[in-house]
Amino acid sequence: MKKIKYSMILMIAILFFTQIAIAQQAADLKNKTPEQRAAFQTSMMKSKLNLDSDQVLKVQVINLKYAQKFEPIIKSDDSRFSRFRQVKALQKAKDAELKTVFTGSQYKQYQDFEAEMKEKLKDRMASNN
Repeated sequence: MKKIKYSMILMIAILFFTQIAIAQQAADLKNKTPEQRAAFQTSMMKSKLNLDSDQVLKVQVINLKYAQKFEPIIKSDDSRFSRFRQVKALQKAKDAELKTVFTGSQYKQYQDFEAEMKEKLKDRMASNN
């Protein structure tokens, strides 16, 4: 059960973040507040996507909004499948909001990072089984 719970938290963190370094720090980030996670995400996006100051402010608001929405899922005892579905739905909504802030090339970079993170998660989960 602990292995499943840890895997789910790791998956949430990876879906939640946009860079490889985040996956390595996922265990630490699960114990952070939504505000701390949102600030970390914003910082990573700012540097990786070369966001301008206006974009940073908008992304910061979006990251905080979704970090607060993810909090009960992270803390939940719901089934792994249930939490996965909730995370997937929230991530889809977050991506749609971010798309309105990013330029076309920034959004493509963002999607590429997410795809890379999902692959790394699959590899990690496969090696843990």
